Amino acid sequence: MPVTMTPDLPDTLDARSRDIFRRLVETFIEHGDPVGSRTLSRQLDDPLSPASIRNVMQDLELMGLIAAPHTSAGRIPTERGLRLFLDGFLQVGDIAPEERRAIENALQDDDRGIDDVLTEATTALSGLSRCASLVIAPTRDAPIEHIEVAPLNDGRAMAIIVTEGGNVENRLFRLPPGLTPSAMTSATNFLNAHLRGLTLGEARTAIAARIEAVRGDLDTAAQALVESGVAELAGASPSDGGTLIVRGLSNLIAETSATEEIESVRMLFDDLERKRDLAQVLGLAEEGEGVRVFIGAESKLFSHSGSALVISPYMNESRQIVGALGVIGPTRLNYARIMPIVDFTARMVGKLVSGTPAKHKLRG
Repeated sequence: MPVTMTPDLPDTLDARSRDIFRRLVETFIEHGDPVGSRTLSRQLDDPLSPASIRNVMQDLELMGLIAAPHTSAGRIPTERGLRLFLDGFLQVGDIAPEERRAIENALQDDDRGIDDVLTEATTALSGLSRCASLVIAPTRDAPIEHIEVAPLNDGRAMAIIVTEGGNVENRLFRLPPGLTPSAMTSATNFLNAHLRGLTLGEARTAIAARIEAVRGDLDTAAQALVESGVAELAGASPSDGGTLIVRGLSNLIAETSATEEIESVRMLFDDLERKRDLAQVLGLAEEGEGVRVFIGAESKLFSHSGSALVISPYMNESRQIVGALGVIGPTRLNYARIMPIVDFTARMVGKLVSGTPAKHKLRG
């Protein structure tokens, strides 16, 4: 499984310090509580007194790798410490067989549209991780089923575009001057006759040849409407910025206790609902193939909530990134388990996205 990591262990971290640091982080991830020196002394292979362990922990704290929450005698890893652990210590294996089967069963269906597939993917991720999950998909340029053009009063028109699958988009464009109602009708009929089954992007490149082939069927005004309208519509985009599906947000509340932590998670909810920084999150996933992990302030979206994001892009049959999916949870996520789940789900969704529009049968 490709994982974007860059080991960067401090030169001053000797073997004993590394062992104590690794065990402290692993214990924190497993239990979620501050870890004390007595707990660590029972875990080390080589006997070491709690006092000696406390000395090492003080050094780790000075390096900014661990910290004491409030007045607790134990320590927890900082965001910097967790990054060091992920990059230098974490061993990531394959997805567990039962988790593989759960994802395959959730996604294997012959007759679902891609939106349903994405919804099932988020539900499966949330259930398996017991955290929140998200899927990001850019607005798709789906094949056109039907177009209606409604003139407005300001020299513009609204194109009502029905795409395959029944989705409806409304887009505004400028009308060429001097357009008559009959030319509008001729242009609309031409669009429906020649653009059905094409995306707007495909229509922009194909429209000139199609007009040339039937030039006698269109007057000058109708031809101008078709050419300028398709060019504008293909360059426009809906205002929502893409599709965002989130599941399992209540799991985040269940993992928090302090009032300030709950308030931070609520701020995250608001950001997700407004799709704030959605493009940035997708951009982070697109920076490298495979699973990426962002801890707290490493991602602008999660800087206030102190959450972690495990995310992977998914690709179509041309190896183009078309979206991303992942898990949002507390920074003490079981990364070794979650990362293979996210990776496998992304690869399965990529296979489904690469299927035909009508059927997305899971292959391989």
